[in-house]
Order: sequence, then C-alpha cells, then structure tokens
Amino acid sequence: MMDVGLLIIRLVIGVLFIGHGAQKLFGWFGGYGLKGTGGWMESIGIKPGVTMALFAGLAELIGGILFAAGLLTPLAGIMIAATMVMAIVKVHGPNGLWATQNGYEYNLTLLVVAIGVALTGPGQYALDAFLF
Repeated sequence: MMDVGLLIIRLVIGVLFIGHGAQKLFGWFGGYGLKGTGGWMESIGIKPGVTMALFAGLAELIGGILFAAGLLTPLAGIMIAATMVMAIVKVHGPNGLWATQNGYEYNLTLLVVAIGVALTGPGQYALDAFLF
C-alpha cells in the first residue's frame, strides 16, 4: 500500500507543478505566459524577469513531469523544492505562515512533500524502480 500512496502523492503534486509551469511558460490554465510572469517577477525585484520566469517555468514543468513519472526523483524533488524556496523567500515569507494571509503554508507543504519523496524514493510504481 505504501507504493500506491507514493504514486498518488507523486501524481497529484507532479501534475500540479506541470500546470504551474505551463501557466508561466505558455499562459495555459489562466497563467500569464513568459512576458506577463516576467513582468510580475521584475515588479517584485527578480531580474531579469522573463529569463527568471523561463527558469521557474521550466523547473516546475520538467520537475513536475519527472516527479509524476518517478524518474530521477531526487532531481525532480530538488527542482520543485527550489521553486518553493524562492516563492517563500520572494513572495509569501513576509506574510507569515498561514495561507489565509497569503503566507507560505502551502509552499512549505509542497516543499516538504517533494523533499520527503526525493529522500524516501518514489516507490515501486515509478520509472526509477523500473530503470534502476
């Protein structure tokens, strides 16, 4: 049952990150695309905005794909965790912990899940288990 649990966690978190990456990169799912996300990033002091939006979007998209597939899971976890660290430091951290105050509660949860799975492994229903 543990392997099924890890599969569910990987799929949900991975697909959500695929969506967030697609928002930043392509403007899908209500996102603003590279130009819009880059402009917002510049407005909060992350420069160059479009380049950083590209890096963040790629980390979320590729990290999400790898995480969901259970492929190179430690790398996927690091990619996801890195984007969440930046979200906490640059956006949500000053607002405190609770999501109701636009705090970092949700970002911290995603970070911990990504690192936890990266450290414990993706389970048997993963490409890592099949390939390695």
